[in-house]
This record gives sequence, structure tokens and C-alpha cells, in this order.
Amino acid sequence: MALFRGVWSVLSALGKSGADLCAGCGSRLRSPFSFAYVPRCFSSTANCYPKKPLTSYVRFSKEQLPIFKAQNPDAKNSELIRKIAQLWRELPESEKKIYEDAYRADWQAYKEEINRIQEQLTPSQIMSLEKEILQKRLKKKALIKKRELTMLGKPKRPRSAYNIFIAERFQETKDGTSQVKLKTINENWKNLSSSQKQVYIQLANDDKIRYYNEMKSWEEQMLEVGRNDLLRRSVKHQGKDDTEEN
Repeated sequence: MALFRGVWSVLSALGKSGADLCAGCGSRLRSPFSFAYVPRCFSSTANCYPKKPLTSYVRFSKEQLPIFKAQNPDAKNSELIRKIAQLWRELPESEKKIYEDAYRADWQAYKEEINRIQEQLTPSQIMSLEKEILQKRLKKKALIKKRELTMLGKPKRPRSAYNIFIAERFQETKDGTSQVKLKTINENWKNLSSSQKQVYIQLANDDKIRYYNEMKSWEEQMLEVGRNDLLRRSVKHQGKDDTEEN
């Protein structure tokens, strides 16, 4: 999904484009000439290998996010994304076409740049380049996924009793009240009585409840904005069964 691939660039694009738009005439659209595509260098095999151009929706979101952020400084990013998605759906086709035409033009330039680079490479360089690109793509995809979920406000996973104990001991170390090494902390955990461990087990159970409630609310928000790809499998399966019953 294009939004999945580009959401990090959308959320991190808090530059002056939106501010200029807001401070100007107030129009929702900028000149299509501001969409000029500039290749980025990132490969050691080829001196310059371009990034894929932003999709029409991501371009639109990059402009709208600073505006919505300025108008709603206390709002969560997930709320702003939902509003931007709604605004995009309501945007007249004539205005959407400006973004779509710009994307197609940039995509054509992207393909031409790719062809130009590959024509200058030897077969071994092409193989090396493809391997390097694949590795970076997988690494970047994982990083984008992690950052995207953080930006969308996905609840943190519940901690185990042991992890809560570890965090508590490391906090003591950070505060300077004690200098406890990890090995010593492990030994301390093993030496705890059942009643002492029960305190941390209860905290872990409470954290599971917190996680369940927060995830339920968060996934409802993701459903509203059409991000079914972020739902847990059990939730997807349940939704499918509900649809079949109806």
C-alpha cells in the first residue's frame, strides 16, 4: 500500500511547504512545479540511484500535515492522519489530478534515470547493486514500519514480570541509588521468593489488561482510516466472520 510505504515521509515532513501554503493565499494546493523530483544518492555500487517518487496521496499529506498540526497542536498524529485522509477523499477530482499528474511525471523521470544508470553498469555491478538495494529496502521497510506504528500511536506491548523487575533495578542504577549490574539483577530475580515475584506478576497482568484495552481502541481507529493491514490476525478473522454472517 502506498500509504504504508510513504507514511514516514508524510509524518516527518514538517518543513516549510505547509507553512508557506498556510501563510499564503490559503489555498489547499501548491504549484505542481514544487513537485520537482530530485534523485538521492545512496548506493556505493552506483554513484547515484534514485528513490521512488512520492505518490499523489503522500504528496498531498506532506502539505496538509503542517497545516493540520498548526491548527490542532494537541492532536495526535493518528487523528490528523484520519482528517487528512478524509480531506483527500473529499477533494475534487480536478484538484486530485494535479497531484496525480505530478506523480506520473516524476515516475517517468524515475524510470528514465534507472535505465540510464543500468546502461552504464556491468552485469556483476548490476547483481551487486540489486543485492545492496534489497538489503537496504528490507532494513528501511522494517524501520519505516516501526516508526509508522509509533507515529500512529500503537500501544506498547505488555511487559513481563521479569522485564518490570529489570526496569525497576535499572532505574535505581540510573538514579545513582545503586550500581547493580545485569548479572546481579538476574541473580536477584532468581532469589526472589514466590510472594515477592507475585508483586511483579500482578503488575504484568495489569499491563496486559492495559495493552488489550488500548489495542482495541487503537484498532478501531485504524479501521476508520482504512488501515486494516495493521490489525491483528484475530481481529481480521473476527471482522470477516461478522461480514459473512450479515
